[in-house]
Amino acid sequence: MTNQKNKRTAILKLAGHLGAIFTMMCWGSSFISTKVLMGDDVGFTPQEMYTYRFAAAYLILLAISFRKIFSDSWRDEISFMICGVCSGSLYYILENYALQMTTTGNVSLLASISPLFTTLLMAVLFRTRISSGTYIGSVLAFSGVAFVIFNQGFQSLEIHPRGDLLALCASLAWAVYSIVVKRLLPIYNGIFITRKLFFYGVLSSIPLLLIHFDPNHLGMLVDFHRPNIILNFLFLVVMCSIVGFLIWNEVMRILGPVTANNYLYMQPLVTLVVAYFVFDEKIFLNGYLGCILIIGGLIIADKWNPRVRVRFPLRTFSKRKLKQ
Repeated sequence: MTNQKNKRTAILKLAGHLGAIFTMMCWGSSFISTKVLMGDDVGFTPQEMYTYRFAAAYLILLAISFRKIFSDSWRDEISFMICGVCSGSLYYILENYALQMTTTGNVSLLASISPLFTTLLMAVLFRTRISSGTYIGSVLAFSGVAFVIFNQGFQSLEIHPRGDLLALCASLAWAVYSIVVKRLLPIYNGIFITRKLFFYGVLSSIPLLLIHFDPNHLGMLVDFHRPNIILNFLFLVVMCSIVGFLIWNEVMRILGPVTANNYLYMQPLVTLVVAYFVFDEKIFLNGYLGCILIIGGLIIADKWNPRVRVRFPLRTFSKRKLKQ
């Protein structure tokens, strides 16, 4: 009986890891589709990209899951609102404004710190014991992200305090979502959680969409003479938003926020590889070193569990022991 239970647990954990890899492949490729839709020949603004994409995803989920609209309590509803804003509008808007004030490389690098933020928040707020292997693996993977982002050399690294701070805040917002959604995962199913996240993300983004003065490009989504627009948009809606977040919330349920978020380090790696095949962008030595560090860091974080564990001796906000 015990062997069967251990076998089921191992299979479930394997499914969680495979789901995380699949999600990173979708999210890492999303930058390519976003680049196409925000290019000069199409011209979608960041506010339009986020609002249209997640509004469409919300309506699809609402069509297949409309019996339960509200959560079981006001506490849960507020938690959903925090998750929707932090993982949606706040994250994307902070990131987009950061891009206007600092370099793309800085934003990509600083936005990749969210797994470290998640690990630290879990250790500090919940006194979760984090193995030293997790910390070492996270640092190695983050170093690999730096090599991948600065594929052509670190000479493009510059310091822009205002923009860099906004990018850090975006990373922290994602970490807050990862912590708050942890409590909701055992209570609600994945479709309901994802739909609620999209609702509050879109709701909080509408004011910014209404006040921006750029031309509205919504009509271009039904221009069938340019199929690349609707195909890229559908990829973002279906694969990156609906499927991606549904799988990701299940991954968080199975692996926990710390282990799951370490897979976010794979996004720049996927983007690097996809850009090589789609845009013929070259991969230099830094890129190859980064790939090795990211994969090695993920393996160490998951497999190496020495006896020495890190624990923050602070007062806890919750006495429950949360898994990594």
